[in-house]
Amino acid sequence: MFQLGNTLVSEELLEAHFACDLSECKGACCVEGEAGAPLDQAEVDRLAKDYEAIAPFLDPAGRDAIAVQGTSIVAKDKSLETPLVDGKACAYATFDERGWAHCGIEQAHQAGAVDWKKPISCHLYPVRVKEYSVFTAVNYHRWQICSSGCANGAQKQMPLYRFVAEALRQKFGSDWVAELERVASEQNKKQ
Repeated sequence: MFQLGNTLVSEELLEAHFACDLSECKGACCVEGEAGAPLDQAEVDRLAKDYEAIAPFLDPAGRDAIAVQGTSIVAKDKSLETPLVDGKACAYATFDERGWAHCGIEQAHQAGAVDWKKPISCHLYPVRVKEYSVFTAVNYHRWQICSSGCANGAQKQMPLYRFVAEALRQKFGSDWVAELERVASEQNKKQ
């Protein structure tokens, strides 16, 4: 771990290689797991405000789940997250003719219907951010369903932090990412 401002960052962000390979995983991160995508309060508010613009991009099952559960839910541990369809896929996931999962919020963004891409937790994945009272932890979340992303990243020599650089910039700002690049450069010189 190393510190950047008030964040503690896992060195795995610099050491691991990663690049999503949708042709292999088929969007499994939108379907697998036991919970929806983590949200912050601003995203909960955005989903409520922008839902009518997002809804046309969603599958009927997702719209039905949102009609029953709401645009976001409060989990048992009091965290905020996206609702699920039958306890499985994210309600905002859409499925193409091949059965591959995509983000309906991102599709709405690409069509110009909303001005944000998707929840930051999804945009950052497989990086996870956890807020504590005095610092923010930035870690690499390893998940078997992303093994093809690991292999693809290794083949492309794509460091994890570069793969998620746009999302890191959105979360922490350009200065933070520039400092992360500086740390990565120094680490590379030592090797």
